[in-house]
Amino acid sequence: MGSRNRRRIGIAGAVAGVGAAGVGAAVGLRHLAVGRVRLRPDPDAGEPFGELRGRELTVEADDGLPLHVEVDGADDAPLTVVFCHGYTLNQDSWHYQRRDLRGLRTVFWDQRSHGRSGRGKPTHATIGQTGEDLYAVLRATARPGEPVILVGHSMGGMSIMALAGRHPELFGDQVAGVALINTSCGDLAEMTLGLPLVLAKLVRPLAPRTLRGLGRRADLVDRARGLGADLAFVVTRRMAFADKHVSPTVVDFLEQMIRATPIDVIAEFYPALAAHDEAASLDVVGKVPVLVVAGGQDRLTPASHGRRIAGALPDAELIEVDEAGHVLPLEYPGVVTGGLRRLAERVRPGYEEERSA
Repeated sequence: MGSRNRRRIGIAGAVAGVGAAGVGAAVGLRHLAVGRVRLRPDPDAGEPFGELRGRELTVEADDGLPLHVEVDGADDAPLTVVFCHGYTLNQDSWHYQRRDLRGLRTVFWDQRSHGRSGRGKPTHATIGQTGEDLYAVLRATARPGEPVILVGHSMGGMSIMALAGRHPELFGDQVAGVALINTSCGDLAEMTLGLPLVLAKLVRPLAPRTLRGLGRRADLVDRARGLGADLAFVVTRRMAFADKHVSPTVVDFLEQMIRATPIDVIAEFYPALAAHDEAASLDVVGKVPVLVVAGGQDRLTPASHGRRIAGALPDAELIEVDEAGHVLPLEYPGVVTGGLRRLAERVRPGYEEERSA
């Protein structure tokens, strides 16, 4: 792997699993989690989640769809970092990185049909299209030749790989670095969602049909989702996080983002994620330094997918957080932010001093 630097971060303590003991137990667990907020300090309880805003910009995608974009930092900053969020989320999922990164110009955008971007056509709910959307965002927010780092979580990482496959000329020229977090270059049809392999093989074929059916009853389903907040909290905690000490406030914040994404949008994008295959684009991504971050307990894009990506790149730093799930930017924000600072220093040594001069 050449100069790849592998890091593994272990967090002391066992990870408590959540058993499938029925809805009653799930609701009880949710009440227990909320009770812990009252019994011990929650350092995240006062975080202004969803309130950090930048200079707003509307970018038109190649099919005319309006994409919601926000920019932080000075336009003459020596480096721009563009953040691409994951499936069912929005740009607010980068809360801690937006709060903590200094000396950089940062760009955040909502993927089509997510957050405050426009509602796309169902036939345009593809990873290839999100790559073209990212291209439009880049053209609108970064000057030609200006160094840019692309950061993608989950589906956002796939969007970056799709961009590389369709616009390889950008990498090594304008795109000077890439960070891929909790993502995959393909073979997601084989994911088990943490289920035993035999059971997972039975469930996988049902998921697309089930989601399509729910999508056709979107209004009814979305109303029901609002009524099932207790159960949704527990499912979100189980599927997205692995750290048993994760703040209930953070879990609530993530669950609210997911619930704000219409069920028909979830249904439309699911087949694209399952069929996603951008392994061939890694040759292009590998032209620049890359940070790969994976969660050892990630049920959606397992750590093996991150290892596969890093193993195919000549200059990658792999960080694997053993006791982390699928949403590392919220679960272990310091690990992600620290990795991005190191990547920025690799791409443009002395950028912090240059910015503060």
